[in-house]
Amino acid sequence: MSSSSLTELPTRRQAFSVVFAIELWERFGYYGMQAVLTLYLVQRLGLSDVAANVMIAAFVGLTYITPVLGGFAGDRILGPRRTMLMGAFALVFGYAALALADQHRSLLFFAMALISAGNGLFKPNAANLVRRIYEGDDAALDAAFTIYYMSVNVGSTVSMLITPLLQDRYGPASAFLTCSGGLVVGLAYYFWRRRWIHHAGSALDQGPFQLKPFLTVFGGFVLTVLVLTGIIASPGIARLCVWCATAAIAFLWGRLYLRSGNAARPGLRLTFLLCLESMAYLIFYQQMMTSLTLFALRAVDGDLRIGGVTLVHLSAGQFQALNPIWIMLASPVLAALYNRLARQGRDLSLAHKMVLGFGLVTLGFLIWWIAASHAQPLVSAWVMVLGYGLISIAELLTMALGLAIIARYTLPESSGFMMGSLYLLWGVAMYAGSLVANFAAATGTPATGAAAAALYVPLFRDLFVAGLILTGVLVCLLPLAKRWDREHVMATGPHVHPDARSAMPAEMEG
Repeated sequence: MSSSSLTELPTRRQAFSVVFAIELWERFGYYGMQAVLTLYLVQRLGLSDVAANVMIAAFVGLTYITPVLGGFAGDRILGPRRTMLMGAFALVFGYAALALADQHRSLLFFAMALISAGNGLFKPNAANLVRRIYEGDDAALDAAFTIYYMSVNVGSTVSMLITPLLQDRYGPASAFLTCSGGLVVGLAYYFWRRRWIHHAGSALDQGPFQLKPFLTVFGGFVLTVLVLTGIIASPGIARLCVWCATAAIAFLWGRLYLRSGNAARPGLRLTFLLCLESMAYLIFYQQMMTSLTLFALRAVDGDLRIGGVTLVHLSAGQFQALNPIWIMLASPVLAALYNRLARQGRDLSLAHKMVLGFGLVTLGFLIWWIAASHAQPLVSAWVMVLGYGLISIAELLTMALGLAIIARYTLPESSGFMMGSLYLLWGVAMYAGSLVANFAAATGTPATGAAAAALYVPLFRDLFVAGLILTGVLVCLLPLAKRWDREHVMATGPHVHPDARSAMPAEMEG
């Protein structure tokens, strides 16, 4: 090959920029939709708090489960690059259908199912492409995942600030169409620069396009959308699916444990424990999309003031943007702290980080409980800033460690299955978290001000108590976790799975 042709080959950085751009705009769309969905269901469609929370429970739970199917399609049938593209197009049409549902209500369940299934195709395969682009270069992979996950938070922050404003001024259709349009921009950049990423992906992506695998995945996608539409529309079916998923995880975990050798079992026990702890965090996390958004709508003063001067006004949906903002601010601080402790030989174990995370969650809901109990008549916006900061840092100490847990304690041959089961667990937890929000559901005409704040006092109090109990339980389990970790190291040696080096704090993915 001539030197001139070599210089024409796309670089890894160019290939990564394509994935980075489409991921940024995909997260822009998803989190923009999330910021306004609860308010849309309650304010525009007139659903009760209970009905809205139940619908969101099914939708978000399924959105976390479908990546298991999408990852399989990308790995075994169509290839990650082509599967990711199919998911991106599905999301474009899903957000557009949600915009049309404002005038044609019959489209609502179909639109939500389309988004859930599209996310399942997109999410696992976009991350898979990043790994394949930098395969064999661990240092570059670390940097790439840092930037990749930062794109998640940048996209979600911008959209969570924009879409609630659009919904308030121009109606929900404008907000959902903006989500769709953002992903169109990402796809346009992809096709403009597709030459840069043509070499990326698996062997399935490299070969000529074949109709049969495409139709197989497309047919499975259509069937999935139809099934999900029925599940989202039927609370009873959704509840049955959650119970079945929970039973399946318990059975498959037991089967994996019994079939594993003695050397793998201590690591598996610790993996099971820490995964369940990260699952428990999501019940608290899901309040951001449900009860905390409705609390902000009815009982929080949206003006951030200092000394009587209003700095900025945040609507109920825009408060959710505090989560990615805090993630971006806290991530480098925590990374520096981890490195400093490691140099001093005082590195925190994953179990200790979980305990700290639940301690912060507990403190966050204590603050919300006290603030709701003393609303005069509205709760200060600074209470939301502080509360969101605490549970966002807790996210980095709990759920964001999911990949690191599996990479550290699970053998490579079972890590793929364990990551899939972790997504299933998270889906179950998101479902449960939305139902927990119903303990503060308004009935009849919702109150405002102090009367509305009083409605959330029991929920925030109970979540504080639950967090306190969980923190205590996790502290009691620390000696057991330490023993299992020691047994794991003795059985397998100080082995680090390659994926552990790329286990960066991620968003709440959805």
